Amino acid sequence: MAHAHESNTKRIWVVLILLTVITTVEVIFGIIKPPSLHLTTFFGISPLNWLFIILTLVKAYYIAWAFMHLEGEKKWLRRSVVWTSIFLICYLMTLMLIEGSYLYSTLSPLVKW
Repeated sequence: MAHAHESNTKRIWVVLILLTVITTVEVIFGIIKPPSLHLTTFFGISPLNWLFIILTLVKAYYIAWAFMHLEGEKKWLRRSVVWTSIFLICYLMTLMLIEGSYLYSTLSPLVKW
């Protein structure tokens, strides 16, 4: 039984370190905002925003995988949970970006951003 406890402790530390590294990378890029990533666009969004979106999805996937114990479930249950979440996040992100772009183009003559 002690061996299982050690592996859980090790796993928690691995998850903590991985999530800390990803969050640190996000914070560093958020503070620095390299002009090559921030002032260009790729599919209507800056590559810096794409980087944040991808890293956030990686963190969400790893949290679900580790703390919701998806690695021990059957393959189709894992896929249904993960793919549904990914499609929902992508759909909501697309709606927010389209509406945000519309509001910015509509209100930019009237509001000082």
